Amino acid sequence: MTHGKMLRQVALVVEDDAIQRDMIALLLDEGHFDVIQCEDAETAALAIKRRHPSLVITDIKLTGKMTGIELAQFALDCDRGMRVVVISGEPPAGALPDGVKFLEKPVYPLTLLREAAL
Repeated sequence: MTHGKMLRQVALVVEDDAIQRDMIALLLDEGHFDVIQCEDAETAALAIKRRHPSLVITDIKLTGKMTGIELAQFALDCDRGMRVVVISGEPPAGALPDGVKFLEKPVYPLTLLREAAL
């Protein structure tokens, strides 16, 4: 039956490390999300505009001109109801935009799935 696939939420994973990006995407796919993967914030910003994901998970440090925190703010500017989680091996240098969650790497699968399901 294809109805389950049609009702899946869209999640965007932004991570410049391909292995970590694939692992997060696999977890979310098993958690019933359709997953879009991007390695930089500029590509992710286009995906946000075109696909309107309900969840964005982004690393703070990314290749390109935009950081994950700037991407988080962009995502919320596009849709205040979007859930945004930033991940990093270090705490963020400054304050995160209101409503953005922070998870420290390594991210435990159950923690990530719990945040995704909220």
